[in-house]
Amino acid sequence: MVSDRQNISSGAKWEDIVGYSRAVRVGGRVYLTGTTAIDENGQLVGAGDAYRQTVQIIRNIERALKQAGASLENVVRTRMFVTDIKRWEEYGRAHREFFGNIRPCATMIEVRALIDPAMLIEIEVEAEL
Repeated sequence: MVSDRQNISSGAKWEDIVGYSRAVRVGGRVYLTGTTAIDENGQLVGAGDAYRQTVQIIRNIERALKQAGASLENVVRTRMFVTDIKRWEEYGRAHREFFGNIRPCATMIEVRALIDPAMLIEIEVEAEL
């Protein structure tokens, strides 16, 4: 294992079941796994609402980045996995509200499904300190 590696957990039960970390910091880089709109109580925020789910996800990302010593300003890439690309403006509006001045590289990809059918979007992030 890399000596300066820091694994960051959200405490979600899935991390142990699947064998992953919410985020990994290695040196000046932070990688965040796919993040969904689950709140601190394990409940999905914004069922049926693409904008609200995206906002919750970015807030979750912001918390994980803080644990890694980073912030949204350090984000250089976002990858949005969405279940309905026709709703791109809803996802995009929330993304712009948080990243409009930061302007990371961004990709939006339509996928057939996410782990929970009520989830409309999942976002991965990479950050540089």
